[in-house]
Amino acid sequence: MTREAYETLRKKGYALAGGLSDLSQRACVYHHMYEASGNRNVFPLIAAHGALWASGYFKKGMFGGKVLSIQYLLTPWLIKQHLDSLSEFADRFRDINRRVCAESYALYYYTRDHEETDLIRSIIGKDFAKVLYECHRSKDLGSQFSRESREELFNQFFRWEQENIVAPSVTEAYATFHWRAVKYLALRPRVSFSYFGKGYDLPFEDFSSKEERVAKGVMAYRRAEDVGLSQVEEALRHYGILPAAFFRDPRAHYQAIVRASLPSAVIDQITALVAELN
Repeated sequence: MTREAYETLRKKGYALAGGLSDLSQRACVYHHMYEASGNRNVFPLIAAHGALWASGYFKKGMFGGKVLSIQYLLTPWLIKQHLDSLSEFADRFRDINRRVCAESYALYYYTRDHEETDLIRSIIGKDFAKVLYECHRSKDLGSQFSRESREELFNQFFRWEQENIVAPSVTEAYATFHWRAVKYLALRPRVSFSYFGKGYDLPFEDFSSKEERVAKGVMAYRRAEDVGLSQVEEALRHYGILPAAFFRDPRAHYQAIVRASLPSAVIDQITALVAELN
């Protein structure tokens, strides 16, 4: 039953994560996970910023690609070839974002609703399981979850998704993308989430490096704590992407996403599984 329950949550996670370009929807799902933890699990809050920032970054990247393709004006087929390859490259990263959202959802809610077992430890490891279950117990008891505990949970979540989802997919994406000029720029993004504030950003030397992504991820987390998590949450509106309905009532907006994303039969199945376990 535990394996069945986990796979059911994975299916729900992928449905809620939406299609490749549904970055705004994923930001809402991420925010819901953060709120559901009583603001203890900061990983999805930072991931929501990542999704919204990426939405604008992809648009700028496609525009830049069109500008650079002007040099091939006399060979329209080459313009199409390069722009198609850029679109495929961007879609690979959108798919990574989609999978991280879905798998994070399944992990968070499985551990919230099920006791710690060999199954979940085999999926995420003992250390990750330990701090994630501590987060759930803290939420249930209404006890303090310190900044040190929040950072440990963030690090475990971030390293798990980097190791199991992001790293192999990013390596493949860069290996199969051959537009030299755009690839050079894509390896060196300057990440600037809206809560960073003026004069603070995270420039990359090599985005394909897992070690650099992990180091910059920790810096993004620590900046969030220094700014204040309430300010980080408020800064989601600064991208101008999330719908007004989200800011009016985030929970109601999330439920609307659930209703739109999942057939009623799937919702009934999940409800039945939770009721059986409780």
